[in-house]
Amino acid sequence: MASSLLSKSVYLRSHSAIEGKHAHVAMMTSGGLAPCLSSSIAQLAKYWVKALREGQIAGLTLRCYIDGYAGVLTGNSIVIPESDWDRLVHLNDLGGSPIGNSRVKLTNVKDCVKRGFIQEGDDPLEIAAQQLMKDGINVIHTIGGDDTNTQAAVLSKYLMDKHNGSVIVIGMPKTIDNDVVPIKQTFGADTAAQQGAIFFNNIVNEDTANPRMLILHEVMGRDCGYLTAKTAQYYRETLATQQFASDLFPSSRSSRDIHAIWIPELKLDLLAEGSRLKKVMDEHGCVNVFFGEGTGVEEIVRDMEANGEEVPRDAFGHVTLNKINPGEYFSKRLAKYVEAEKTIVQKSGYFARSAAANDFDRDLIGRCAEVGVASAIAGVSGCMGEDEEREGSPIRPIEFERIKGGKAFDIEQEWFQTMLKEIGQI
Repeated sequence: MASSLLSKSVYLRSHSAIEGKHAHVAMMTSGGLAPCLSSSIAQLAKYWVKALREGQIAGLTLRCYIDGYAGVLTGNSIVIPESDWDRLVHLNDLGGSPIGNSRVKLTNVKDCVKRGFIQEGDDPLEIAAQQLMKDGINVIHTIGGDDTNTQAAVLSKYLMDKHNGSVIVIGMPKTIDNDVVPIKQTFGADTAAQQGAIFFNNIVNEDTANPRMLILHEVMGRDCGYLTAKTAQYYRETLATQQFASDLFPSSRSSRDIHAIWIPELKLDLLAEGSRLKKVMDEHGCVNVFFGEGTGVEEIVRDMEANGEEVPRDAFGHVTLNKINPGEYFSKRLAKYVEAEKTIVQKSGYFARSAAANDFDRDLIGRCAEVGVASAIAGVSGCMGEDEEREGSPIRPIEFERIKGGKAFDIEQEWFQTMLKEIGQI
Protein backbone atom coordinates (compact mmCIF):
# COMPACT_ATOMS: atom_id res chain seq x y z
CA MET A 1 0.00 0.00 0.00
CA ALA A 2 1.08 3.57 -0.65
CA SER A 3 0.85 4.43 3.04
CA SER A 4 3.48 1.85 3.95
CA LEU A 5 6.23 4.29 2.92
CA LEU A 6 4.85 7.12 5.03
CA SER A 7 5.43 7.57 8.73
CA LYS A 8 2.35 8.00 10.93
CA SER A 9 3.43 11.57 11.68
CA VAL A 10 2.98 12.65 8.07
CA TYR A 11 0.13 10.40 6.99
CA LEU A 12 -2.36 13.23 7.20
CA ARG A 13 -4.58 13.53 4.16
CA SER A 14 -4.49 17.25 3.51
CA HIS A 15 -5.83 16.56 0.03
CA SER A 16 -8.04 13.87 -1.48
CA ALA A 17 -6.11 10.62 -1.82
CA ILE A 18 -6.03 9.21 -5.36
CA GLU A 19 -5.50 5.56 -4.47
CA GLY A 20 -7.62 3.48 -6.81
CA LYS A 21 -8.33 6.47 -9.05
CA HIS A 22 -6.92 7.76 -12.33
CA ALA A 23 -3.77 9.78 -11.62
CA HIS A 24 -3.33 12.86 -13.79
CA VAL A 25 0.32 13.63 -13.04
CA ALA A 26 2.26 16.69 -14.16
CA MET A 27 5.98 17.40 -13.90
CA MET A 28 7.98 20.57 -14.37
CA THR A 29 11.62 21.55 -13.92
CA SER A 30 12.58 25.06 -12.87
CA GLY A 31 15.48 27.29 -11.91
CA GLY A 32 19.07 26.68 -12.95
CA LEU A 33 20.30 23.34 -14.21
CA ALA A 34 21.53 20.59 -11.92
CA PRO A 35 22.66 17.01 -12.60
CA CYS A 36 19.34 15.53 -11.53
CA LEU A 37 16.54 17.07 -13.56
CA SER A 38 16.36 14.42 -16.26
CA SER A 39 16.86 11.62 -13.76
CA SER A 40 14.08 12.97 -11.54
CA ILE A 41 11.63 12.77 -14.43
CA ALA A 42 12.79 9.22 -15.18
CA GLN A 43 12.50 8.08 -11.55
CA LEU A 44 9.12 9.68 -10.93
CA ALA A 45 7.73 8.15 -14.12
CA LYS A 46 9.15 4.78 -13.09
CA TYR A 47 7.27 4.74 -9.78
CA TRP A 48 4.04 6.10 -11.25
CA VAL A 49 4.07 3.38 -13.90
CA LYS A 50 4.89 0.83 -11.20
CA ALA A 51 1.92 2.05 -9.13
CA LEU A 52 -0.36 1.63 -12.13
CA ARG A 53 0.90 -1.84 -12.97
CA GLU A 54 0.56 -2.95 -9.36
CA GLY A 55 -3.02 -1.69 -9.23
CA GLN A 56 -2.53 1.16 -6.72
CA ILE A 57 -4.10 3.57 -9.22
CA ALA A 58 -6.73 2.88 -11.89
CA GLY A 59 -5.14 4.88 -14.69
CA LEU A 60 -2.26 7.23 -15.46
CA THR A 61 -1.67 10.35 -17.54
CA LEU A 62 1.85 11.81 -17.53
CA ARG A 63 2.04 15.46 -18.56
CA CYS A 64 5.11 17.71 -18.64
CA TYR A 65 4.92 21.49 -18.57
CA ILE A 66 7.52 23.13 -20.80
CA ASP A 67 9.95 25.64 -19.25
CA GLY A 68 8.81 25.31 -15.65
CA TYR A 69 6.25 27.70 -14.20
CA ALA A 70 6.24 29.55 -17.55
CA GLY A 71 4.62 26.48 -19.07
CA VAL A 72 2.10 26.23 -16.25
CA LEU A 73 1.08 29.87 -16.74
CA THR A 74 0.83 29.65 -20.53
CA GLY A 75 -0.52 26.10 -20.78
CA ASN A 76 2.46 24.91 -22.79
CA SER A 77 2.71 21.18 -22.08
CA ILE A 78 3.04 17.72 -23.60
CA VAL A 79 1.48 14.41 -22.65
CA ILE A 80 3.91 11.48 -22.72
CA PRO A 81 2.30 8.57 -24.59
CA GLU A 82 2.24 5.17 -22.93
CA SER A 83 4.47 3.84 -25.70
CA ASP A 84 7.27 6.08 -24.38
CA TRP A 85 6.93 5.31 -20.67
CA ASP A 86 9.52 2.52 -20.54
CA ARG A 87 11.93 4.59 -22.66
CA LEU A 88 12.04 7.35 -20.04
CA VAL A 89 14.67 5.32 -18.16
CA HIS A 90 17.22 6.66 -20.66
CA LEU A 91 16.83 10.13 -19.13
CA ASN A 92 19.05 8.88 -16.30
CA ASP A 93 21.98 9.14 -18.72
CA LEU A 94 21.29 12.73 -19.79
CA GLY A 95 22.16 16.08 -18.28
CA GLY A 96 20.02 19.19 -18.46
CA SER A 97 16.25 18.95 -18.65
CA PRO A 98 14.33 17.45 -21.58
CA ILE A 99 11.40 19.79 -20.86
CA GLY A 100 13.25 23.07 -20.30
CA ASN A 101 13.65 25.43 -17.36
CA SER A 102 12.90 29.05 -16.51
CA ARG A 103 13.15 31.34 -13.51
CA VAL A 104 9.61 32.50 -12.80
CA LYS A 105 8.30 33.76 -9.46
CA LEU A 106 4.55 33.30 -9.26
CA THR A 107 4.26 36.00 -6.62
CA ASN A 108 6.15 38.54 -8.75
CA VAL A 109 3.13 39.79 -10.70
CA LYS A 110 4.99 42.63 -12.39
CA ASP A 111 7.65 40.30 -13.80
CA CYS A 112 5.05 37.78 -15.01
CA VAL A 113 3.20 40.55 -16.86
CA LYS A 114 6.41 42.00 -18.30
CA ARG A 115 7.45 38.61 -19.69
CA GLY A 116 4.05 37.99 -21.23
CA PHE A 117 3.03 35.02 -19.08
CA ILE A 118 -0.15 36.75 -17.83
CA GLN A 119 -2.21 39.81 -18.67
CA GLU A 120 -2.34 43.02 -16.66
CA GLY A 121 -4.70 42.54 -13.71
CA ASP A 122 -4.29 38.73 -13.61
CA ASP A 123 -3.10 36.83 -10.54
CA PRO A 124 -0.36 34.35 -11.54
CA LEU A 125 -1.42 31.95 -8.78
CA GLU A 126 -4.99 31.87 -10.04
CA ILE A 127 -3.85 31.52 -13.66
CA ALA A 128 -1.63 28.58 -12.63
CA ALA A 129 -4.44 27.00 -10.62
CA GLN A 130 -6.94 27.36 -13.46
CA GLN A 131 -4.48 25.78 -15.93
CA LEU A 132 -3.84 22.81 -13.66
CA MET A 133 -7.57 22.27 -13.22
CA LYS A 134 -8.21 22.72 -16.96
CA ASP A 135 -5.65 19.97 -17.64
CA GLY A 136 -7.27 17.77 -14.99
CA ILE A 137 -4.09 17.61 -12.92
CA ASN A 138 -4.40 16.09 -9.46
CA VAL A 139 -0.63 15.77 -8.79
CA ILE A 140 2.17 18.10 -9.84
CA HIS A 141 5.86 17.45 -9.22
CA THR A 142 7.87 20.67 -8.95
CA ILE A 143 11.50 19.75 -9.60
CA GLY A 144 13.74 22.62 -8.55
CA GLY A 145 15.69 24.38 -5.83
CA ASP A 146 14.60 26.47 -2.87
CA ASP A 147 13.06 29.20 -5.04
CA THR A 148 11.06 26.62 -7.01
CA ASN A 149 9.86 24.87 -3.89
CA THR A 150 9.09 27.99 -1.90
CA GLN A 151 6.91 28.97 -4.87
CA ALA A 152 5.45 25.45 -4.76
CA ALA A 153 4.61 26.12 -1.11
CA VAL A 154 2.74 29.27 -2.07
CA LEU A 155 0.93 27.45 -4.88
CA SER A 156 0.05 24.53 -2.61
CA LYS A 157 -1.42 26.87 0.03
CA TYR A 158 -3.32 28.80 -2.62
CA LEU A 159 -4.81 25.61 -4.02
CA MET A 160 -5.77 24.54 -0.51
CA ASP A 161 -7.31 27.89 0.44
CA LYS A 162 -8.98 28.80 -2.85
CA HIS A 163 -9.64 25.47 -4.55
CA ASN A 164 -10.10 23.01 -1.70
CA GLY A 165 -6.66 21.43 -2.15
CA SER A 166 -7.62 20.03 -5.53
CA VAL A 167 -4.00 19.46 -6.63
CA ILE A 168 -1.35 17.58 -4.65
CA VAL A 169 2.07 19.28 -4.89
CA ILE A 170 5.18 17.13 -4.50
CA GLY A 171 8.50 19.00 -4.62
CA MET A 172 11.80 17.44 -5.64
CA PRO A 173 14.76 19.39 -4.16
CA LYS A 174 17.25 20.21 -6.90
CA THR A 175 20.23 22.44 -6.23
CA ILE A 176 23.96 21.96 -6.54
CA ASP A 177 24.43 24.37 -3.64
CA ASN A 178 22.99 21.87 -1.12
CA ASP A 179 21.59 24.78 0.86
CA VAL A 180 17.94 23.92 1.48
CA VAL A 181 16.57 23.75 5.03
CA PRO A 182 15.85 21.13 6.43
CA ILE A 183 17.04 18.79 3.65
CA LYS A 184 20.22 16.87 4.38
CA GLN A 185 21.32 16.44 0.77
CA THR A 186 19.81 18.04 -2.31
CA PHE A 187 19.78 16.35 -5.71
CA GLY A 188 22.70 17.02 -8.03
CA ALA A 189 25.13 18.51 -5.52
CA ASP A 190 27.35 15.44 -5.25
CA THR A 191 27.53 15.00 -9.02
CA ALA A 192 28.37 18.68 -9.54
CA ALA A 193 31.22 18.40 -7.04
CA GLN A 194 32.66 15.39 -8.86
CA GLN A 195 32.37 17.16 -12.19
CA GLY A 196 34.00 20.30 -10.82
CA ALA A 197 36.94 18.18 -9.70
CA ILE A 198 37.23 16.68 -13.18
CA PHE A 199 37.18 20.19 -14.63
CA PHE A 200 40.01 21.38 -12.40
CA ASN A 201 42.06 18.25 -13.01
CA ASN A 202 42.63 19.65 -16.50
CA ILE A 203 42.73 23.35 -15.62
CA VAL A 204 45.50 22.83 -13.06
CA ASN A 205 47.85 22.02 -15.93
CA GLU A 206 47.81 25.73 -16.78
CA ASP A 207 50.19 26.11 -13.84
CA THR A 208 52.89 24.88 -16.21
CA ALA A 209 52.06 27.43 -18.92
CA ASN A 210 53.70 30.43 -17.28
CA PRO A 211 56.02 31.28 -14.36
CA ARG A 212 54.30 32.63 -11.25
CA MET A 213 50.87 31.49 -12.32
CA LEU A 214 47.73 32.27 -10.30
CA ILE A 215 44.63 30.13 -10.97
CA LEU A 216 41.32 31.06 -9.40
CA HIS A 217 38.74 28.28 -9.68
CA GLU A 218 35.30 29.84 -9.22
CA VAL A 219 32.71 27.32 -8.05
CA MET A 220 28.96 27.94 -7.94
CA GLY A 221 27.39 28.61 -4.53
CA ARG A 222 25.67 31.90 -3.78
CA ASP A 223 25.39 31.60 0.00
CA CYS A 224 26.68 28.13 0.79
CA GLY A 225 30.22 26.78 0.58
CA TYR A 226 29.25 23.10 0.30
CA LEU A 227 29.94 22.75 -3.41
CA THR A 228 33.32 24.48 -3.24
CA ALA A 229 34.39 22.37 -0.27
CA LYS A 230 33.15 19.09 -1.74
CA THR A 231 34.69 19.84 -5.13
CA ALA A 232 38.02 20.49 -3.40
CA GLN A 233 37.74 17.22 -1.50
CA TYR A 234 37.02 15.21 -4.66
CA TYR A 235 39.87 16.90 -6.52
CA ARG A 236 42.36 16.21 -3.74
CA GLU A 237 41.24 12.57 -3.58
CA THR A 238 42.06 12.26 -7.28
CA LEU A 239 45.37 14.06 -6.82
CA ALA A 240 46.34 11.65 -4.05
CA THR A 241 46.18 8.74 -6.51
CA GLN A 242 48.25 10.50 -9.19
CA GLN A 243 51.68 8.98 -9.91
CA PHE A 244 54.56 11.39 -10.65
CA ALA A 245 57.49 10.54 -12.89
CA SER A 246 60.36 12.36 -11.17
CA ASP A 247 60.96 14.47 -8.09
CA LEU A 248 63.15 16.75 -10.21
CA PHE A 249 60.24 18.18 -12.17
CA PRO A 250 58.93 21.47 -10.78
CA SER A 251 55.38 20.31 -11.48
CA SER A 252 54.62 18.19 -8.43
CA ARG A 253 51.83 17.03 -6.16
CA SER A 254 52.35 20.15 -4.04
CA SER A 255 52.22 22.56 -6.98
CA ARG A 256 49.02 20.90 -8.23
CA ASP A 257 47.36 20.94 -4.83
CA ILE A 258 44.81 23.49 -3.69
CA HIS A 259 46.45 26.29 -1.74
CA ALA A 260 43.35 28.15 -0.53
CA ILE A 261 39.61 27.47 -0.15
CA TRP A 262 37.41 30.53 0.22
CA ILE A 263 33.71 30.13 0.99
CA PRO A 264 31.02 32.48 2.36
CA GLU A 265 31.05 30.78 5.78
CA LEU A 266 34.75 31.53 6.36
CA LYS A 267 35.94 35.02 7.21
CA LEU A 268 38.27 36.17 4.45
CA ASP A 269 41.14 38.51 5.20
CA LEU A 270 42.42 39.02 1.66
CA LEU A 271 45.52 40.90 2.75
CA ALA A 272 46.55 38.14 5.18
CA GLU A 273 45.79 35.46 2.60
CA GLY A 274 47.85 37.36 0.07
CA SER A 275 50.82 37.32 2.43
CA ARG A 276 50.44 33.59 3.09
CA LEU A 277 50.00 32.70 -0.57
CA LYS A 278 52.98 34.86 -1.61
CA LYS A 279 55.18 32.29 0.15
CA VAL A 280 53.44 29.48 -1.77
CA MET A 281 54.04 31.33 -5.03
CA ASP A 282 57.72 31.84 -4.17
CA GLU A 283 58.15 28.13 -3.40
CA HIS A 284 56.11 26.51 -6.19
CA GLY A 285 55.81 29.19 -8.86
CA CYS A 286 52.02 28.90 -8.77
CA VAL A 287 48.98 29.35 -6.55
CA ASN A 288 45.66 27.52 -6.91
CA VAL A 289 42.58 28.95 -5.20
CA PHE A 290 39.10 27.43 -4.98
CA PHE A 291 36.43 29.99 -4.12
CA GLY A 292 32.65 29.96 -3.98
CA GLU A 293 31.04 32.56 -6.23
CA GLY A 294 29.22 34.09 -3.25
CA THR A 295 32.42 34.76 -1.34
CA GLY A 296 32.96 38.45 -0.70
CA VAL A 297 29.72 39.48 -2.44
CA GLU A 298 28.68 41.76 0.43
CA GLU A 299 31.98 43.61 0.18
CA ILE A 300 31.69 43.94 -3.60
CA VAL A 301 28.08 45.16 -3.40
CA ARG A 302 29.08 47.67 -0.72
CA ASP A 303 31.82 49.03 -3.01
CA MET A 304 29.41 49.28 -5.97
CA GLU A 305 26.75 51.09 -3.93
CA ALA A 306 29.35 53.44 -2.45
CA ASN A 307 30.38 54.34 -5.99
CA GLY A 308 26.77 54.94 -7.02
CA GLU A 309 26.65 51.88 -9.27
CA GLU A 310 23.44 49.90 -9.75
CA VAL A 311 23.63 46.37 -8.34
CA PRO A 312 22.08 43.93 -10.88
CA ARG A 313 19.44 41.59 -9.42
CA ASP A 314 17.19 38.84 -10.82
CA ALA A 315 13.40 38.37 -10.46
CA PHE A 316 13.89 36.86 -7.00
CA GLY A 317 15.97 39.83 -5.80
CA HIS A 318 19.23 37.87 -5.84
CA VAL A 319 22.40 39.70 -6.86
CA THR A 320 23.31 38.61 -10.40
CA LEU A 321 26.73 37.16 -9.63
CA ASN A 322 28.00 36.85 -13.19
CA LYS A 323 27.44 40.58 -13.66
CA ILE A 324 29.28 41.74 -10.54
CA ASN A 325 32.08 39.24 -11.33
CA PRO A 326 33.67 38.19 -8.00
CA GLY A 327 36.46 36.40 -9.89
CA GLU A 328 37.69 39.61 -11.46
CA TYR A 329 37.47 41.39 -8.12
CA PHE A 330 39.67 38.78 -6.41
CA SER A 331 42.08 38.28 -9.28
CA LYS A 332 43.09 41.94 -9.46
CA ARG A 333 43.83 42.14 -5.77
CA LEU A 334 45.39 38.73 -5.14
CA ALA A 335 47.60 38.89 -8.24
CA LYS A 336 49.18 42.01 -6.81
CA TYR A 337 49.71 40.48 -3.37
CA VAL A 338 51.37 37.27 -4.64
CA GLU A 339 53.21 39.01 -7.51
CA ALA A 340 51.69 36.80 -10.17
CA GLU A 341 52.93 37.15 -13.73
CA LYS A 342 49.74 35.71 -15.14
CA THR A 343 46.28 35.16 -13.66
CA ILE A 344 43.33 33.19 -14.96
CA VAL A 345 39.84 32.76 -13.53
CA GLN A 346 38.14 29.52 -14.52
CA LYS A 347 34.47 28.75 -13.75
CA SER A 348 33.40 25.12 -13.51
CA GLY A 349 29.74 25.91 -12.83
CA TYR A 350 28.14 25.36 -16.22
CA PHE A 351 30.33 22.33 -16.89
CA ALA A 352 29.42 20.77 -13.54
CA ARG A 353 25.72 21.55 -13.41
CA SER A 354 25.05 20.24 -16.92
CA ALA A 355 26.22 16.67 -16.24
CA ALA A 356 24.05 13.59 -15.93
CA ALA A 357 23.45 12.40 -12.36
CA ASN A 358 26.06 10.09 -10.86
CA ASP A 359 25.25 6.86 -9.01
CA PHE A 360 24.97 8.61 -5.63
CA ASP A 361 22.43 11.10 -6.90
CA ARG A 362 20.47 8.53 -8.91
CA ASP A 363 20.07 6.45 -5.78
CA LEU A 364 18.96 9.47 -3.72
CA ILE A 365 16.55 10.63 -6.42
CA GLY A 366 15.11 7.13 -6.74
CA ARG A 367 14.47 6.75 -3.03
CA CYS A 368 12.81 10.17 -2.85
CA ALA A 369 10.75 9.54 -5.99
CA GLU A 370 9.43 6.27 -4.56
CA VAL A 371 8.24 7.94 -1.36
CA GLY A 372 7.04 10.97 -3.33
CA VAL A 373 4.74 8.89 -5.50
CA ALA A 374 3.44 7.07 -2.42
CA SER A 375 2.82 10.42 -0.75
CA ALA A 376 0.90 11.71 -3.73
CA ILE A 377 -1.27 8.60 -3.89
CA ALA A 378 -1.99 9.05 -0.18
CA GLY A 379 -2.91 12.70 -0.73
CA VAL A 380 0.03 14.25 1.14
CA SER A 381 1.79 17.29 -0.30
CA GLY A 382 5.36 18.24 0.59
CA CYS A 383 8.94 18.52 -0.60
CA MET A 384 10.72 15.18 -0.72
CA GLY A 385 14.04 14.79 1.03
CA GLU A 386 15.98 13.52 4.01
CA ASP A 387 14.52 15.56 6.84
CA GLU A 388 17.53 16.28 9.04
CA GLU A 389 15.33 17.86 11.70
CA ARG A 390 13.78 14.44 12.33
CA GLU A 391 15.60 11.61 14.07
CA GLY A 392 17.47 9.47 11.54
CA SER A 393 16.87 11.97 8.70
CA PRO A 394 14.03 9.94 7.13
CA ILE A 395 12.91 10.54 3.56
CA ARG A 396 9.48 12.09 3.82
CA PRO A 397 7.24 14.78 2.31
CA ILE A 398 8.59 17.74 4.26
CA GLU A 399 6.01 20.41 4.99
CA PHE A 400 6.44 23.23 2.47
CA GLU A 401 6.31 25.92 5.12
CA ARG A 402 9.54 24.48 6.57
CA ILE A 403 11.40 24.70 3.25
CA LYS A 404 13.76 27.63 2.85
CA GLY A 405 17.08 28.41 1.24
CA GLY A 406 20.24 29.79 2.72
CA LYS A 407 21.39 26.78 4.75
CA ALA A 408 25.04 27.32 5.61
CA PHE A 409 27.76 24.73 5.11
CA ASP A 410 29.01 23.33 8.41
CA ILE A 411 32.66 24.33 8.42
CA GLU A 412 33.29 22.43 11.66
CA GLN A 413 33.00 19.04 9.96
CA GLU A 414 36.14 17.01 10.57
CA TRP A 415 36.90 16.29 6.90
CA PHE A 416 36.75 19.99 6.04
CA GLN A 417 38.86 21.12 8.98
CA THR A 418 41.42 18.43 8.14
CA MET A 419 41.59 19.66 4.54
CA LEU A 420 42.15 23.28 5.65
CA LYS A 421 44.99 22.14 7.91
CA GLU A 422 46.59 20.06 5.15
CA ILE A 423 46.69 22.99 2.73
CA GLY A 424 48.05 25.33 5.42
CA GLN A 425 45.02 27.63 5.61
CA ILE A 426 44.61 27.09 9.37
